[in-house]
Amino acid sequence: MSSTMLRSRTAVAADQIIQLIRERKLQPGDRLPNEQELAALLNIGRSTLREAIRRLVTRNILVVRQGSGMYVSEQMGVPEDPLGLTFIEKGPKLAKDLIELRLMIEPEMAATAALKITQSQKEELIMRCDLVEEKIDKGEYYVDRDAMLHSYIAECSGNSVLQNLMPTIASSVSILIKESNDGFRARANHEHRCIVNAVCRGDALGARNAMITHLNVTRDYFAQREYMSKVVWKE
Repeated sequence: MSSTMLRSRTAVAADQIIQLIRERKLQPGDRLPNEQELAALLNIGRSTLREAIRRLVTRNILVVRQGSGMYVSEQMGVPEDPLGLTFIEKGPKLAKDLIELRLMIEPEMAATAALKITQSQKEELIMRCDLVEEKIDKGEYYVDRDAMLHSYIAECSGNSVLQNLMPTIASSVSILIKESNDGFRARANHEHRCIVNAVCRGDALGARNAMITHLNVTRDYFAQREYMSKVVWKE
C-alpha cells in the first residue's frame, strides 16, 4: 500500500472519529469505544485506526490513557500554544502585547456575558470569584483560579469560539503576574468583584467598563516599563 493511500485512509478515519464524537454528543472527558469496537463500527483496519488516533491525539482532540482507553480531550482540538508564546522573548513588551490583546476581547466578552448569563451561571461565577479571593487573602498561588474566573465569564457569554480561545488568553495570566512581580495582587479582589457584580446584575456597560479598568491598570504598568527600558537603552 502506498504512503499516499495510507494518508488518505487515515484522514478519512480521523474525520469518521470526529463525526462519531459529534453524533454521540460526547463531551470532554467522555470515553470512546475501545479500539476493536471502533474499528468494527467504522469499518476500517486496526493499523489505519491507530494512525488516525495518533493524528487526533496530536491535534488535542483525543487523549489515550494506557490501560484505560480513549477519551475526548479537555482541549477539544485547541492547540496548546497557538500564539507561539514559547518562541517570543519574555519581558514587558510581550506582557503589554498580551494585555492589549485581552483589552480587544474581554470587555465585550464581559458585556455579552451580562446580557446572557443564567441564574445558575451567576451562582457559579460568584463561587469562582470567591475562590480567587480566598487564595489571594491567604497569600497563596492564585493564577489558575484567576484564569478560570476569566474563562468562565467567556462561557457565560455563550460564544463557543470564544470559549475555545480563552484557555490560550488565560495562559497569559501567569506571564503577566510573573512579569509584574505579582504587583496587582492587592487590588485584584476589588476589580474582580466589580466585574462579577456587574455581570450578575445584567449591567453590560458596567461589566465592560469594569473589565477595561481591571486590564488597563496592568496595561499602563507594562507600557511604562517598556518606555523606560527604551529610555535607558538610548542613554
